[in-house]
Amino acid sequence: MNLKHNTVYAPPPLGGATHHHHPYSLHTAFYWGKEAHFLFSGWPDGDSGMYVLALILVFALAIIAEFLSNVNLVKPGSNRVATVSFQTGIHAIRAGFGYMVILAVMSYNGGVFIAAVLGHAVGYVIFGSGLTKKVDKA
Repeated sequence: MNLKHNTVYAPPPLGGATHHHHPYSLHTAFYWGKEAHFLFSGWPDGDSGMYVLALILVFALAIIAEFLSNVNLVKPGSNRVATVSFQTGIHAIRAGFGYMVILAVMSYNGGVFIAAVLGHAVGYVIFGSGLTKKVDKA
């Protein structure tokens, strides 16, 4: 295994297949910079605009995960089976978004980590803290 400044290069694929692309590196410690690959192969690939878009995507996924964690879209008195089925679907979508955020953070890019943490924090303030909910004054 070749080691170079906190990176580990993946071994070549089995079966003798070779690729003429840059070796895919896996970072083993946090690093800073736009030279990141996460969620999709070859994306954002060092392009500044795409890196910013990727950070916005991670931020938005974290906010959506917080929204889905705190939303109650079921009306009281609804059919129990339909309610459980709907809530199960919402839970699965929330888990999927959460896992996508986790996979992005596993890129060890500092910007991605900050975008994820800020997204969860903003989502919590908006949807989970009660700060934005109207209070009935009696």
